[in-house]
Order: sequence, then structure tokens, then C-alpha cells
Amino acid sequence: MIYIMLKRLFDIIFSFLGLIIVSPLLVLIAIIVKLTSRGSVFYRGVRVGRKGKLFKILKFRTMIPDAERLGGSATSADDSRLTNFGKFLKRYKVDELPQLFNVLRGEMSFVGPRPEVKMYIDILAEKEKKIILSIRPGMTDLATLWDFREEDALKGSLDPEKTYADKIRPTKTKMQIDYIKNRSFLLDLKIIFKSIIRIFQ
Repeated sequence: MIYIMLKRLFDIIFSFLGLIIVSPLLVLIAIIVKLTSRGSVFYRGVRVGRKGKLFKILKFRTMIPDAERLGGSATSADDSRLTNFGKFLKRYKVDELPQLFNVLRGEMSFVGPRPEVKMYIDILAEKEKKIILSIRPGMTDLATLWDFREEDALKGSLDPEKTYADKIRPTKTKMQIDYIKNRSFLLDLKIIFKSIIRIFQ
């Protein structure tokens, strides 16, 4: 399929160029993360990729060490596990920049359903799971645009995991399936453009 070939070619070229362009910023952020909190610079969380293959998503660390042992994967804006600099990184999605490496390696795409932890994939209906895992997960998609400030939506929740599972995940699942059924190169470009605009807004 020509679309799939164009999409992968786009991912390779622009993830490579993107890494070159933002490399000074990546170095600066890495230094600040290291100086402002103990622990590693990067967070490598296990996510479910295309055809159910597990991979490690790469992000700048925004939380205290061993944060996953102290709470779930859903993160609210007032999560006590977030570091001060981590709150800034998460607010402006800068913690996601290292995922350009995941895109370059073919584990992710620029556009596609956001990769989830296995727990949230397991609760999907088999038909939903089959559709969502049929393509590479992405850095952004229609569901991301709808729920761009997810951490704010979870703010104040006594149980962010339950709030996410009950109030956010069902709509995200529907929008992810809608994207997959209607995806095109033009739609991908629109989503990328709108995502960039949202960040600067």
C-alpha cells in the first residue's frame, strides 16, 4: 500500500531531521533533569506496540525514581510523584521528544494510537484490540488532540487510574479506531500540524 510506504518514509526522514534539529534542546533538558533530581535522565516504560509486540517507550523522566511502585501509569497534574521540572516537561509535552528515537527505530510513528501499558490493552474487546494493534502506535493522533491535557483532566481525582479507565479511555478507544478506519497521509499531516499548534497554544 502506497500510504504505508509514504508514512514510513516520512517517519524515517523527519524523525532523523527532528533529532538533529532538537539535539541541543535534548542535551540541555538532559542536563537539567540530572541536576534537579536524582535518578536516570530517561524513563523507559514498557508499552504494547504493533501486533502486540512489547517495546520500551523513551521519555525524559518527569517523576521521582521508582514512581511506578508508588502509583499507577495514569498521571494527574497534581501527582505528588512529579518533580518540579517534570511538571514543566509534561505540561508542554517536551518529555515526549525522545520518542523520535522510537519513531526512527520503527517502534512508533508520528501519527497513530498512543501506546498503552498492557493493563489497558487487556481490557479492550478483542475486536478493538485487533484494530488498534494493527498499526504502529504514534506520538499523536485524534484522541491526543481531544485529550491534549490529560493530566489536567485527572487533577484532583482520588483514583486517577479509575478515572482514566472509566471516563477517558473509552472515548480514546473510539477515536483511535475512527482514525485507523479513516487514516490517510493528508489526515496525518493535519494531525501533526494541529498537535504543534496545540503545544504552542
